[in-house]
Amino acid sequence: MTTSHAELPHFVSAGDILTDLVRTGDSQWVSKPGGAGWNVARAVARLGLPTACAGSLGTDNFSDELWNASIAAGLDMRFMQRVERAPLLAIVHQTHPPAYFFMGDNSADLAFDPARLPEGWMSHVKWAHFGCISLVRQPLGDTLAALAATLRARGVKISFDPNYRNLMAHGYAPTLRKMAALADLIKVSDEDLRQLFGTDDETASLAQLRAMNPAAKVLVTRGPDTATLIDGDTVIEARPPRVQVVDTVGAGDASIGGFLFSQMTAPQRTWPEHLEFALAAGAAACGHAGAHSPTLDEVVALLG
Repeated sequence: MTTSHAELPHFVSAGDILTDLVRTGDSQWVSKPGGAGWNVARAVARLGLPTACAGSLGTDNFSDELWNASIAAGLDMRFMQRVERAPLLAIVHQTHPPAYFFMGDNSADLAFDPARLPEGWMSHVKWAHFGCISLVRQPLGDTLAALAATLRARGVKISFDPNYRNLMAHGYAPTLRKMAALADLIKVSDEDLRQLFGTDDETASLAQLRAMNPAAKVLVTRGPDTATLIDGDTVIEARPPRVQVVDTVGAGDASIGGFLFSQMTAPQRTWPEHLEFALAAGAAACGHAGAHSPTLDEVVALLG
């Protein structure tokens, strides 16, 4: 069966697909499909745009679960590759506060090959998203940075969410500078800024980040507190809608997904409207356990 180019995705999130193994008792663990990049892809797909998560999985039970969950999320499976390697696992041995480490020294995610993606896909994608630990795991990090540069040169818009993890504690600065310079949109949380720049002075951290690419829009989320969208000299602030919080896992991924969906489907909206939509998407994700991808109806219900 041949697939027409019209069916190729408008949005691709590249990298960061893994399994969270979360401790629930002394010797009890539960596995959950996850990864920041995968969550962003699911968020955009659930809102209603043709979407792919580009990455590589193993052939084991954890990878099977991720594969099946990706199909259920409506992702374009031509962008997901499978190789005979071990899975990438995030071992979350404590949740409050989070304490974790990663297992996967030569795991399947590192084998991702952009040359195997569908022919002509770059001509159809409008935005591509990059971030989190995929950019610090080599050789995958260099592969993705090169892919981002190629897409940017072709006129594809790039979004970047550093999404701080402990793997970035040493030697991340060159990657941060490289990806920030390529980005049309940089999304960070207040926690990301603290960890990336090693200071509680958010103004100073933001100044350092913006100096890497003054032309990029910057979206700063602060959990339930006021979020900020910066476009040059324009600064827009808004508070997320109040919701009954069940779980904040994946809320940041839902908010960036909401922002990008709003940009792609309603470019005529003002920046305050894009920001409002993003915050509603993040808030809607908090009403469910796990990394919930809200529907368009759930987001619209929280607007205004």
